[in-house]
Amino acid sequence: MSLDCTNISFGYTDRIVIDNFSMSFSPGKFYGIVGPNGSGKTTILDLLAKHLKPESGKIYYNGIDLASYTSKQLSKEIALVPQNFYINFAFTVREIVLMGRYPHIARFAAPTAEDTSIVKEVMEKTETDGFAERYITELSGGERQRVVFARALAQNTPVLILDEATSNLDINYSISLLNITEQRVKQEEKTVIAVMQDINLAAAYCDYLIFLNAGRIAAHGLTQEVLNPGTIKTVFNVDAKVYLESYSDSLQVVFKK
Repeated sequence: MSLDCTNISFGYTDRIVIDNFSMSFSPGKFYGIVGPNGSGKTTILDLLAKHLKPESGKIYYNGIDLASYTSKQLSKEIALVPQNFYINFAFTVREIVLMGRYPHIARFAAPTAEDTSIVKEVMEKTETDGFAERYITELSGGERQRVVFARALAQNTPVLILDEATSNLDINYSISLLNITEQRVKQEEKTVIAVMQDINLAAAYCDYLIFLNAGRIAAHGLTQEVLNPGTIKTVFNVDAKVYLESYSDSLQVVFKK
């Protein structure tokens, strides 16, 4: 699997959102995209998921122009956990998670035993099985986000894209879902590309960080190499100390008030 961006740009009539973005994403890596509000983080994910089309430049998946993939084909390759998920129909939680298997089910066919098994396993791991028969419209924001996360995991794609996927979750479920995700990266060579607001969670889980600022890459590289006070000052305009925390075995950031 390879996902490559070559000089992609995107904007609206009044402003450029992404300016000449180039990056290659490899299997078995957990990538984090961080940056100030409005820096283009979600737009990058929408471009990678083919929800938006670059105005210039190309995105290649396995050497083929992403634009050449049908929605059905791409849904077997890339799963997205969006920042916001709205649905007004009273589907049960189990039905929503099963939707993650639809790309793998032939038209008019019923889910197979394998599909059912995958859904069951994912719901158990994400602890959504306890409210499997409740309607998605009845859930809290955090519960709904866990269900959408479970749906993406059930999709079982080589690439998983997370757009602030833990923003509505308490720290317990945030860590739990990120642990599941990290396990898939390490054991199954999945590629994860995540926009994260919590820079300390990004430091704990991401192998590689991409700092965006005003639609351009301000810095990128292995987390231990690019996460430093200079980068944080340049990108966020705040003073910070970065140190290795033995308890989490990761870099952590402390901000100056």
